[in-house]
Amino acid sequence: MEYRRLGKSGLQVSLLSFGSWVSFSKQINDKAADELMGIAYDNGINFFDNAEVYALGESEKMMGRVLKKKKWDRTSYTVSSKVFWGWRGKANKPNQSGLSRKHVIEACDEALKRLQVDYLDMYFCHRPDKNTPVEETVWAMNHLIQQGKILYWGTSEWSGVEIMEAHKVAQHYRLIGPTMEQPQYNLFERNKMENEFLQIFKTVGLGTTIWSPLASGLLSGKYNDGIPKGSRFALEGFDWLKERWVMDEKVRKVKKLSELAKKLGVTTAALSIAWCIKNPNVSTAILGATKKSQLLDNLKALDTMQKLTPEVMEKIEEIMKTKPALPDF
Repeated sequence: MEYRRLGKSGLQVSLLSFGSWVSFSKQINDKAADELMGIAYDNGINFFDNAEVYALGESEKMMGRVLKKKKWDRTSYTVSSKVFWGWRGKANKPNQSGLSRKHVIEACDEALKRLQVDYLDMYFCHRPDKNTPVEETVWAMNHLIQQGKILYWGTSEWSGVEIMEAHKVAQHYRLIGPTMEQPQYNLFERNKMENEFLQIFKTVGLGTTIWSPLASGLLSGKYNDGIPKGSRFALEGFDWLKERWVMDEKVRKVKKLSELAKKLGVTTAALSIAWCIKNPNVSTAILGATKKSQLLDNLKALDTMQKLTPEVMEKIEEIMKTKPALPDF
């Protein structure tokens, strides 16, 4: 396993990490979660990602049960939660969602109980909150760090402007600013990582815990011939994923990518993930495997990365044609 620093911080995270979105409590049970997390940990993965909203809190409870059973040295792994949506879904009352000081602090306490840990290594603002002053959120995160409840805080799906506003506030009040961002990044979604965040990487620094490196499974090639039963796109309530990703043009590109992967002697999934982590601005790529075979294959992305020569990278660009246009200046 390779480890990279989370932005300019001293924290080292495994280049591949393991997440629970969609899968925990919806696709897999405790037994499967236990097996998958064990395989991940044994292969050097030291970051496990979660959020209050995943399966309305049940995802964190499941991960918490596994962590308690495993009894791993707490200093050997990192675990995260995210705050914004709340965990009660449609039953949310005022102050049970968003990034107000009240919800940020109460949600942290709830996440600690569900995950059965004393502190969170990373705590993300899951979305920007247009109804809460960014000063209030930065102060709340700084307060949690001072209390020892979280070690690093960051953002998820924030714009570059919003991230820099948080840094500006932190600098003004001499508080701790955001260390990392969790954006979507894959061969179809590239603008933030390859364009919008470029200056932030160079100036204040920014760790990235990218999600959906396989575009919800589309870049694994498993949808090349339709939607398999039991797959993520077949789940009830996730039609929006299917509508967003399963388009003829995208499937045609993935089929061509699969042909290239075959020539290289690797799977389409391993190639797609390897392409993501080839970017030095990626601190870690979150895997969302639901089966042992999927996870073991995903882990091969580390070896596959060595096969991504400039020539192979150019072939991928010719197939995908998704590189964002950069400003002239």
